[in-house]
Amino acid sequence: MPVKKDLFESPDYFNVDELLTQEQLMIRDAVRAYVKKEISPVIEEYAQRAEFPRQIVKQLGDLGCFGPTMPQEYGGGGLDYVSYGLMMQELERGDSGVRSTASVQGSLVMFPIYAYGSEAQKQKYLPKLAGGEWLGCFGLTEPDHGSDPAGMLTNTRDAGDHVILNGSKMWISNAPYAQVAVVWAKNEQGEVQGLIAERGMEGFTTPETHNKWSLRASATGELVFDNVKIPKENILPGVKGLKGPLSCLTKARYGIAWGVIGAAMDCYDTALRYAGERQQFGKPIAAFQLQQKKLAEMITEITKAQLLNWRLGVLMNEGKATPQQVSMAKRNSCEVATNICRDARQILGGMGITGEYPVMRHMMNLESVITYEGTHDIHLLITGMDITGLNAFK
Repeated sequence: MPVKKDLFESPDYFNVDELLTQEQLMIRDAVRAYVKKEISPVIEEYAQRAEFPRQIVKQLGDLGCFGPTMPQEYGGGGLDYVSYGLMMQELERGDSGVRSTASVQGSLVMFPIYAYGSEAQKQKYLPKLAGGEWLGCFGLTEPDHGSDPAGMLTNTRDAGDHVILNGSKMWISNAPYAQVAVVWAKNEQGEVQGLIAERGMEGFTTPETHNKWSLRASATGELVFDNVKIPKENILPGVKGLKGPLSCLTKARYGIAWGVIGAAMDCYDTALRYAGERQQFGKPIAAFQLQQKKLAEMITEITKAQLLNWRLGVLMNEGKATPQQVSMAKRNSCEVATNICRDARQILGGMGITGEYPVMRHMMNLESVITYEGTHDIHLLITGMDITGLNAFK
């Protein structure tokens, strides 16, 4: 497949860039340049082959995309949350799988070790994860327990200086190549605890998930634990209960809210350029009312999401953002992006399903993103419970 030049121009209809600091703009532009140079030229081929571009792990580490809000003493960037959001936006503009790699590493692996780990655990794991020397994954979802993690069956049994871990997790991004896994399991008292499993531990395997139509350039797998001995020093001491994994998901959902708008922006930019060049009935299709309607609605929804995400980032920086606000932003952005991708595909007609354009790849990816880290319907109910005070989950 010939390498196509990445012509992306970022839409900013309400001058949202004026709300950003110079540092935030520099960070965004650095990640945008990386995506244009390293991701755009190769990502279609990797997606077609359903292969994970493993070289991105070290590249993302070098660029500072793993745990950018973490303190510098542990290898993080010490950056603010708007900068982090912009980084995820640019990575997902390249591909949702690339952003997933960064989200999992930073929000689901590094964050729980930083927030709930011992000092020894932080020193051992965080610098290697931050630099991309190690890849990590996060084990919460089980074959029979997705939206209801409280029903998890993965469990530990006390055995002196270690615990015995049994169970399985599925739909785990990064699993096939991860050196470490932050795993959530119930102890003998029925309390949920976080543990750090390392590749090479006897009885710990990570079979890869094949035949995906979505996130084809991302590595997905299972985590299988068959009487795995986990040293007690690998248990996260700082949290018990579902608060642990749910707090990680809040961080990851924040990154997704920004990320998927990157995919939406890429589809909008592609559709706008195509509509201006494609001639039918003697004029560009951009001159027809129905195409203008699609494009006008796209840029309106992107603009609304950009402003919502920016405000959420400010609240995150101030320590005021609630998990429910993050939940709303994740659901809104995913719905907006999914609709924009579908409209862009229609504007491109038959060309929209080819690998010559990024639209169909984004569309397929977003079918996963709208489901993982809380489905569209679950996030609706989270907002519903927040505004009514009534729990529809029980």
